[in-house]
Amino acid sequence: MPTLRGVVPSSLELGLVSLGLRCGRTNWLLFPYNLPNRMAKESMNQKGFQLRASFWDSIKSGLLKNSTTQVIEPPSTLEEEEEPLPEEFVLVEKTEPDGAIEQIIFSSGGEVDVYDLQSLCDRVGWPRRPLSKMAAALKNSYMVATLHSVRKLPGSEGNDQKKLIGMARATSDHAFNATIWDVLVDPSYQGQGLGKALVEKLIRSLLQRDIGNITLFADSQGMTESV
Repeated sequence: MPTLRGVVPSSLELGLVSLGLRCGRTNWLLFPYNLPNRMAKESMNQKGFQLRASFWDSIKSGLLKNSTTQVIEPPSTLEEEEEPLPEEFVLVEKTEPDGAIEQIIFSSGGEVDVYDLQSLCDRVGWPRRPLSKMAAALKNSYMVATLHSVRKLPGSEGNDQKKLIGMARATSDHAFNATIWDVLVDPSYQGQGLGKALVEKLIRSLLQRDIGNITLFADSQGMTESV
């Protein structure tokens, strides 16, 4: 847009100052000279609007005082969002030759450490993403499901070794549709059906929320099982 240059009369300059408008002297904007008249008209229109508003308020109060008529306010349509219920259970349990017990735990609640997730992405071979964006993606997801490997060594109660080995997340409109993203399984745990189980459990959780239209975007590099 071209910049209009000119000189503002001193009387109009005072008006501009009173309005809180700042203009450089080398770049004055040309305003119509009848600005005070326009300001007066706008002030009259505003007063007229206030009078009309108070007029209708008086009618409303009169109805409430002098008759049994009730003014019913429309009900609020905003309902509190229901958060997905967290779920956690042992998906697989096995005893290793050294006597350690390894459990694969599925969870659809709780916080996911972005550094653990970055380490999982590295093991899968995904390119690194900014940690701030990964945190934002997790925060803005409707549901995040994880798989953790928990190894319990004999005689070391309370010193369990916990490791993130799988993750998937879903975004949703909270009503009809959901999309599953970022399905990841640690390469050393692939080929055991864990990726398929992870997605199935996530889909079941979404269906329990009455979300029936579910799509899946999965990278073959992150999951080798057929879903």
